[in-house]
Parts: sequence; C-alpha cells; structure tokens
Amino acid sequence: MPKTLTPDTPFPDISVSTLGGETVKIGQTNRGRGDWQLVVVYRGKHCPICKKYLTELNGMLEDFAAIDLDVVAISADPEEKAKASASDIGYNGTIGYDLSIAQMAQLGLFVSDPRSPEETDRPFAEPATFVVRHDGKLQIVDVSNAPFSRPALKGLLDGLTFIRQKNYPVRGTHAA
Repeated sequence: MPKTLTPDTPFPDISVSTLGGETVKIGQTNRGRGDWQLVVVYRGKHCPICKKYLTELNGMLEDFAAIDLDVVAISADPEEKAKASASDIGYNGTIGYDLSIAQMAQLGLFVSDPRSPEETDRPFAEPATFVVRHDGKLQIVDVSNAPFSRPALKGLLDGLTFIRQKNYPVRGTHAA
C-alpha cells in the first residue's frame, strides 16, 4: 500500500528524463517557467483517458503559465512511447518518461500491472496530481488508484488561481 505524501511537506527528490533531452528535477520550480509547478502523473500511451486528459492539459498550458505554474507530465512509459503520445496529440509541454517503480513509491502512487501484453509491457503508475510551491513544499496532493478519477483541469486552474490570489493556506495538514 502506498504511503501518501503529506501536504505542506517537501516534495521528494526525483529526476526524470524529458522528451526535450533534459533531466528535470520534478518539483523544482526554478526552470524559468513559473514559480510553482503542476506535476501530472499519467498512466501511459496505452490509456485513452490519459490521451484525452493530456489533450485538454495541452490546451491549458498557457492558462497555467499565466498564474506562474510550470507544468510537467510524467509516466513510466519508455521514451519511444512517450514520444508517440506527445506526437499523437501535439503536446507542447514538458513530458518526463521512465518513471521507475522506486520513484512511484517515493511519490506515494498506486501502481498497476498490465492486464495483458497488448495493454503495455511494464507496471505503471495510476494518475496523480501534485502542486509544488516555490519553497519545494506540496500545496496539493491528489492520488488515484483508477484512471477514471482525476481532477478536472478547469476546476484545478480556477482553484489554483484563487489560492495564488488570496494566499489560501494548505489544507489537509491536521494529524488525525
């Protein structure tokens, strides 16, 4: 069972290769693309819901940039599948690939095995969304165990706009 990350704590030290040829430290917000970072974990090329979600995200990259959010989408897909996903939808943002099972565990993600070799050839992360502030701490943690449950991007954008404008505090920090 994954150990969920706690809001308002440091984001784990994780780096991934990107289709742009860089190695990006996920959660690091000083890439000149915003002072906060939205990290979207998607299942991979085999997932039609992910394709739809990334297509919608691609259309909103400028909206997230307008509120100073850098966006990084990551998956366990190998480079060739990540390239195919990006090409299929014309994705213009940063895509990281080859997320390892150990990295998935660090992020507190649910991991699934393929249902068949036709689906994909390796275990993969179920969807998650993280928002990391300029201080490297988590503002939002949203982790799912199924492809059907992930935040609506317009609602997320509106909420983050409110959080940024009103200096809204991190929620969910009370120890139960």
